[in-house]
This record gives sequence, C-alpha cells and structure tokens, in this order.
Amino acid sequence: MKKGILLVNLGTPDSPSVRDVRQFLREFLMDPLVVDMPLIARWLLVNGIVVPFRGSKSAAEYQRLWTEKGSPLKVHSEALFTKMKERMGSKYSLAMAMRYQSPTIVSGLQELRDAGCEELLILPLFPQYAEATSLSVFNKVADDLKKIGWSVKTKKIYNFATDTGFINALASQANSIKTGEIDHTVFSYHGLPERQLEKMNSGCLKEGCCDDLNEQNNNCYRAQCYATSRALAEKNQFSKEQYSVCFQSRQGNIPWIQPYVDDVISDLAKQGHRKINVFSPAFVADCLETTIEIGHTYRNLFKELGGEELYLVPSLNSSDTWCDALESIIANNY
Repeated sequence: MKKGILLVNLGTPDSPSVRDVRQFLREFLMDPLVVDMPLIARWLLVNGIVVPFRGSKSAAEYQRLWTEKGSPLKVHSEALFTKMKERMGSKYSLAMAMRYQSPTIVSGLQELRDAGCEELLILPLFPQYAEATSLSVFNKVADDLKKIGWSVKTKKIYNFATDTGFINALASQANSIKTGEIDHTVFSYHGLPERQLEKMNSGCLKEGCCDDLNEQNNNCYRAQCYATSRALAEKNQFSKEQYSVCFQSRQGNIPWIQPYVDDVISDLAKQGHRKINVFSPAFVADCLETTIEIGHTYRNLFKELGGEELYLVPSLNSSDTWCDALESIIANNY
C-alpha cells in the first residue's frame, strides 16, 4: 500500500503588498474556528473593520519581515519539505501545503492522489493541538477530499507537544546563540481567546489545571504548552525559577490566555534581569510572530525597561535535528 504524507503549515501572504495581506487576513479570519462568531457577525467584523483597518499595518510588518527569497515561513517550510522528501525516499510520497493561501491543501491532495497513494497521513506542523489550527486543517482536508472525489484511508497526528525528538530539536536551537550568561528563559506561545479553551475543556483555566497533562486535559492547548515547557526545562536542567511561560499575539479586548508576554518581559526587566532567551515552541518556522513580534517589538520593550539583551532562539525551520524528529514522529504514527 503506497503511503502519502501531507505536511501542513499555517500559511502566509503571497507578497507583502496591502492587497495580498488583506486577502490572507480575509481567508484566515473568516475561518469559523479562528474567529468563533456567527457567520454574519464574523463577516461584518472581518470585512468591515479588521481587514480595511489592519491590512496596511500588517502589510508594513510583512515588508519588514520579507527577504529576497520571500516569506520566511514559506521559505523554511519549502526547505524542510525538500529535506524530508530526500530522507523518506520511495517509501512515502510527500506533499507540502498551507492552511491558508498557497500551496493549497487541495493541490497537495491532488498531488498525492496522482502519485497513487492508498493511505494518507495528515501532519499539521503545530506542536500543540488547538481547534483554530490542527482541527481547522483536518476539516479542510476532509472538505477538499470530498471536492476532488478521493476516498482514501486517513490517519491524523493531533500533536507532538512532548515528543522527545521535538524537545531535543528545540533545545539544540539555543546552542546557536553565543550569549554568555543568561539570566532567565522565556517560553512564549501563540495565544488563544480564553473562551475557546473553556468551550473545549470544562474546568479549564482554574488554578493548577495545567500542572500536568492527563486524560482530562490531554487536548487542551494551554496544558500542552505547559507540558512542552516542562519538558524543555527538564532537558535544559532549568529550575522553576529559571524560566517563565507566557502567551503572545492577542487581539481585541476580550480575555486571552494568560500570562501575557509583555507583562512577563516587563516584570523580568523590573526584577533586574539583564539577558534573557526567548523560545517560541508553538512555531516550527520563523515568521511574523517570532522575528518581528518577539525579535523586534518585545526585544525593544525589554531594552527600554533596562534589560541589556533579549535573544530570540531560532525556530526549528529546516534543521537536521527537526528533520530527525519529524522522521521519528512519522514512523511512530504510520
């Protein structure tokens, strides 16, 4: 039986132009699992307020991010795909897709169908499971399979938050930074509205609910983020006092998962910390949220408050240790 693997990342605008950024934002934010509002209210919010007013600001940020090769997220994803395709050889057929924009999921599925695959592994490149990311991918794959009329046996990888290879690969990324003595390490994850967690997990966000990962909270995004952090801290032999966990990229006035990254970084500066490392373990490829949000915005905030330096630990991108981890994850689930 010929096996296919669909690797899926979030996506990126096709260019940093205002037009293309607005198109990306519109597709992304109209996903009901991203903005969980009734259709009419979501359409009015996205097309009447967010896209018109945020489009130009977001385009300016993407213009700062863009390189000669293009969007870092897409460049790193393509490099990862090339390496993985070489590694997997003839045993598997691989395709790369983005949940939003290009290359599309439907094009990836068509490629795997044309290769004669009789079984399909869906691997969203999101270490921690959330409805707004992994489930959105699974739903889109199901819709596109129906669209192209392909009935194929599928398997899904929901998360790899504490996978040993993934943790080892993350830890090795810090070795590329020649920093001297670090005062503190921060693990910063993409945030979600609190209501999205509460909707999935009764009893969520109560004291101690994320102290361990168990049957009750196994699909909780916040609990998985803390589990990743504990595994990384153990790997690096950090005490509880040597690291912090926080969440970034919140939007609007509703409560998002706490603690917020700006509060944590501000507190560290006020406490006298001078050199800190920041990991972004929810992102496997460097992107706007890592390079610009952490690497520029919060680095500048830390220095303005008296910090000497904030070092952004590179994402996994297409590192050999990440390829090793992915190869192991696939073997263990296929």
